[in-house]
Amino acid sequence: MTTFPVDALPDLTGRTAIVTGANSGIGRVTARVLAEHGARVILAVRDVRKGADAAATMTGEVEVRRLDLADLASVRLFAGGIEGPLDLLINNAGLMIPPLGRTADGFELQLGTNHLGHFALTNLLLPQIVGRVVTVSSIAHRSGAINLHDPNWERRPYRAPRAYAQSKLANLLFTAELQRRLEEAGSEVLSLAAHPGLAATSLLRGRRGRLVEAAESALIGLLGHDDVGGAQPTLMAATADLPGNTYVGPTGRFGARGEPGPVERSARAEDTQMARSLWSLSEELTGVSFPLGGPVRSGAAPRTA
Repeated sequence: MTTFPVDALPDLTGRTAIVTGANSGIGRVTARVLAEHGARVILAVRDVRKGADAAATMTGEVEVRRLDLADLASVRLFAGGIEGPLDLLINNAGLMIPPLGRTADGFELQLGTNHLGHFALTNLLLPQIVGRVVTVSSIAHRSGAINLHDPNWERRPYRAPRAYAQSKLANLLFTAELQRRLEEAGSEVLSLAAHPGLAATSLLRGRRGRLVEAAESALIGLLGHDDVGGAQPTLMAATADLPGNTYVGPTGRFGARGEPGPVERSARAEDTQMARSLWSLSEELTGVSFPLGGPVRSGAAPRTA
């Protein structure tokens, strides 16, 4: 497997980054590498003890702050505590195929955490963002469909895989619509997306029994890669010289692993009308809108190699 070369990352000294879900897996690797290259990294995590354990393994300037994306009050509290310019927001945290659950605000747990929580967080922080926003999606978005009439599975029989795919498709539609709005506002801030391919992370552990997990681990060993490999597309999207709305993922067979680079998304992820409709629905559900009062504050993207 070829990975995004560490020496391709620019010097990030003086830059500030937020990585959600940075206590484990891809988020932890992303936070560690950004800190190693000079960035001040805020680990935005639900469990601060686990976040502190992760931070203790990192070099550079890192700090831990609590953020529960399944609770809009927590999202607002976190965003309100961020001061000064923010160069990178990495929307990484996520849930994958849990039993039916609800967020503190009544949203289906996967849509509420993976999309709506990040939607609210991004818009609340946009006046301070001067670089780029990277949102982590999944190859599972290809089987996703947005149900605007029942996004939270209140009237349909719950199907966890379909709900996960919907949330990951929402990530890509959000990325595209955010970029469109930024350009319309005259901002130089960029919105990009990434996916890790088939990666062995904590999302795949602790839910389906030891035998099933052993089989999954064997499959990932054959077709995928570990969390270090899975973090490469995110790091590339965060630091490489790429245009807005680029989608970065492994370029190997089936998108499972391989050297990271721009990749294609599904036709549904290219639906601009759906992207706008989902944005409107997300504003209605979260009570958070694209910042008003003129163009979003703009600035230079992170330096590139």
